Amino acid sequence: MQEQVTSKSRKALFFNTLAFTICFAAWMLNGVLVTFLVDNQIFDWGPVEIGWLLGIPVLTGAIFRLPAGILTEKYGGKPVYGILLLLCAIPMFLLGYANSFSTFALASFGFGLTGVSFAIGIAFTSVWYPKKWQGTALGIFGAGNAGAALTMLLAPSLLNFLTDTAANLDGWRMLPKIYAAALLAMGIIFLIFTENKKPQLTDTTLKGLLKPLKNVRVWRFGLYYFLVFGCFVAFSQWLVPYFVNVYALPLVTAGIFAALFSFPSGVIRAAGGWMSDKWGARKVMYWVFGASVLICFMLTVPRMEISSPGRGIMARSGGVVTEVSESSISVGDVQYALSVRTGKLDNVDERTLIFPTKEAWQEPIVEVGDMVHKKQLLARGVSLIYFQANVRVFAVLVILIGSVWGIGKAAVYKHIPDYFPEEVGVVGGMVGVLGGLGGFVCPIIFGYLLEYTGLWTSSWMFMFLLSFACLFWMHRVVQGMMHEKAPQLMREMDRSS
Repeated sequence: MQEQVTSKSRKALFFNTLAFTICFAAWMLNGVLVTFLVDNQIFDWGPVEIGWLLGIPVLTGAIFRLPAGILTEKYGGKPVYGILLLLCAIPMFLLGYANSFSTFALASFGFGLTGVSFAIGIAFTSVWYPKKWQGTALGIFGAGNAGAALTMLLAPSLLNFLTDTAANLDGWRMLPKIYAAALLAMGIIFLIFTENKKPQLTDTTLKGLLKPLKNVRVWRFGLYYFLVFGCFVAFSQWLVPYFVNVYALPLVTAGIFAALFSFPSGVIRAAGGWMSDKWGARKVMYWVFGASVLICFMLTVPRMEISSPGRGIMARSGGVVTEVSESSISVGDVQYALSVRTGKLDNVDERTLIFPTKEAWQEPIVEVGDMVHKKQLLARGVSLIYFQANVRVFAVLVILIGSVWGIGKAAVYKHIPDYFPEEVGVVGGMVGVLGGLGGFVCPIIFGYLLEYTGLWTSSWMFMFLLSFACLFWMHRVVQGMMHEKAPQLMREMDRSS
């Protein structure tokens, strides 16, 4: 860790962020590519298989983050980052020759190593900056998450161009080769233009490097990162099939909406670092988890149309039915007015409805000449409730949750240099592993939830529960710390509440 920010610090941050952006764009490729292949019936994969293919690269990026962080601590970021970029170009290139689920999954596992770039970049960035600039520097580096937006925005258009708008579907195989070329070029540039730097470690043995992992705080930070990073990664890919299936959008349009989720989340991470430096990471995390609970709850309501029994009409006295029409029923000399269907919800998809909309009417269930008794049902009530889950409102909420998680990503990593200043690579790697596992596990969970419930919004229900769990655990820990540091004050607060 340096005492001052220098021109070398800024240069290291620039190349770290650029390399991370390229790696993240490659890491998220399957979100667009798998959706395109399934949508065009090139491969017959169901929701569960899609979930696995979206999650496999993320799994690789997760499980190898800790070793990558350790290697960066021992050898510095330049050789580790450069070799990673060159190595990942190989399976990315081979992805273009995949012809089955197994070969596609194998190549995906290989290029998923691009995900470990985060652990390398965090450790390699932190050694160039003093403590008071750690949050801002790591936030700027983390803005490389915007690489996901680049893939969601550009890859669908590239696929249309390469396949001649689906006239030559085999043209998709060129896309992974383009990504492989980008990784190869970035690896060469990184090795030529960067300078190596290693942290000053007091214990370089493997046992010494892994010692911080015994601290439960590391695992708590990992759960936070599972939400704000892992779920961000999961939805960066999951939103493409989500928009295609729920709103019947073309792949390019779905990619644009997914990019609108990914891009602000990546860019605002730099602001999240600055906010954590200024107001404290814990205060920022309270706002992040609280907002996540609220927005996820709003997103849990699915697009739906519910028909339910409504208020009917019962005979006030017995008699013979003398007249039945859409607007009234006559029993003897008594006439009962009916509510008539107005067609309020006809062609409803052509309008913009933000809130649930209801229409109620009554339908006769008796005929002329029927003998009815007092309190017998003459007309049944029908209530139709429609919730459009308008795509524009949904997109705004998705952008908001992505931005909130982007701030949270920076706040979590602001904690690490504060509590573990000399073990940023190892602790950051472990937190990154747990966060990356979120990106792997969540698409698979989403696939099974969709298969079981039939609701695309089941993924947001899972996010609501996870957000609440993070908020609850953090609040309990903060309360425990306050009781320990200021027991008298906490006792007075408990008595007054």
